[in-house]
Amino acid sequence: MPEYPDLELPENPKLTHNITHFARALRKAGLPAGPGRVLDAIRAVEAAGFVSRSDFFYTLRSCFINRPEHRAVFAQVFRLYWRDPRFMEHMMALLLPTMRGVQEERKANPSEKRAAEALLHGVERDAPEANSGESGEDVKIDIDASMTMSSEERLKTLDFEQMGTDEIARAKRMLSRLSLPVKPLASRRGRPSSKGHVVDSRRTLRAAMRRAGEIREIHLKKPRPLWPNLVVLCDISGSMSQYSRMILHFLHSVANHRGDGWARVHAFTFGTRLTNITRHLATRDVDEALAAAGREARDWEGGTRIGSCLREFNRDWSRRVMGQGAVVLLVTDGLDRGNSDMLGRETERIRLSSRKLIWINPLLRWDGFAPKAEGIRAILPNVDVFQAGHSIASLEELAEAISNSGGAGEKSRLMAAL
Repeated sequence: MPEYPDLELPENPKLTHNITHFARALRKAGLPAGPGRVLDAIRAVEAAGFVSRSDFFYTLRSCFINRPEHRAVFAQVFRLYWRDPRFMEHMMALLLPTMRGVQEERKANPSEKRAAEALLHGVERDAPEANSGESGEDVKIDIDASMTMSSEERLKTLDFEQMGTDEIARAKRMLSRLSLPVKPLASRRGRPSSKGHVVDSRRTLRAAMRRAGEIREIHLKKPRPLWPNLVVLCDISGSMSQYSRMILHFLHSVANHRGDGWARVHAFTFGTRLTNITRHLATRDVDEALAAAGREARDWEGGTRIGSCLREFNRDWSRRVMGQGAVVLLVTDGLDRGNSDMLGRETERIRLSSRKLIWINPLLRWDGFAPKAEGIRAILPNVDVFQAGHSIASLEELAEAISNSGGAGEKSRLMAAL
């Protein structure tokens, strides 16, 4: 079956204008389609020419696509833009919950949603006509919005991978408002306090020595709060890329929120190698921070070697960042092709060095999830809490998992299946 859509090209396409708008739609859908690529595409079409829609499709794709995961979005934008006879109806069907006249609801995949949102953006100004051969009457689309959740509540429970471009932007704004408060640890060190319950013998005796041994006042003290470090090990391999981006947005908010109580937030990414991005998260602007982190972590959307990366962390970084009862967040799906025995040993070493090890795994969103992969079976016995991390709601539950034992029951259930 051919990979390009089975659609007719416009009779009078006005190539320069249409290719420019097509590139704008690709950019809105999240693809890197800058002015340089637009010029390359126009020159390529003029040089190569085309006698069929497949020639046109592959010429444009060669200019705009350099990653395999972008092909699906490109194909959907191409299908919708290059004069699908039911242009508007197809896009509205992908975005709206219920439409009159639609007999059967069809669930759109993420690439279709992003393509539809990209083309609806500015459609009144730039989009081609929906039905060039039909009457010019306006098409009225009635939407039945009854029995639907509020947009914010729906967005909280929506899977990050199923979000469109506008939903991702709104989700990032919601994540920037989240916090991750932590309770202080019990400390043997004390600090002066008039309301303390423990006698500060050192200060009391020191004051008495200044009065020839006469004790006139009993000084008191209370425990000094000890704030733990938050250490995050985030998987940025191909299977985790969308979840990792959203979780890193959340971690940027935590790292720059002074009221949560963490001593420091240390962040590391790993795919085929370990990268320390702590200093990048300290940047106040989230887009600038994550762009710098992406440049630093050059194995983004690559393979996965969890065991060797955790071994590198234990060897080079554990003693530096795991002091003061650190809480460790391990963000990964556990799908590792390396040595599972080494993965188990290194995970156990992290658990023994930390106050609590919390595993955030997006695969836990599936009701039928079972620990069948060797990597998952190696990690699971060594974590204190097993937590989903596929939505805003699941990240909101992290505070409970850190303070109490939220997610421990899920670990117990899966341990019984081993």
